[in-house]
Amino acid sequence: MAATRGGSTRARGQGAEREAAEFLRARGLEILDVNVHVGGGEIDLIARLPGSDPPTVVFVEVRSRHDTRRGTPLETISRRKRAHLIRAATAWLIARGLWEQVVVRFDVVGIVVGERHAERRVEWITSAFDCD
Repeated sequence: MAATRGGSTRARGQGAEREAAEFLRARGLEILDVNVHVGGGEIDLIARLPGSDPPTVVFVEVRSRHDTRRGTPLETISRRKRAHLIRAATAWLIARGLWEQVVVRFDVVGIVVGERHAERRVEWITSAFDCD
């Protein structure tokens, strides 16, 4: 496990996922699942948008950075990563019999920590990319 500023990459990622889940809960989303491994990929958070008709399932990629010198959290999501997320989301929906039963959305929560942790910024990008 690689060591980075602020601990291991895995521990930092799990902390960012917890922070993102709380951020989304505070904005009304219901968190259905966390850190899901399915379809050969990983989905950081799966949420439901309450009151949506038809129901909306939101697959959330969480990205954290110490700064944006090498790009924003959204800019770190490659075409290949999007394809993995879409494949994993499809597998999750099919396994639960939800394929073609729900609206699907892919969001990104980016957390920029900053040098002194007091400079934290959380950015929520809804409908960050399509299934194309």
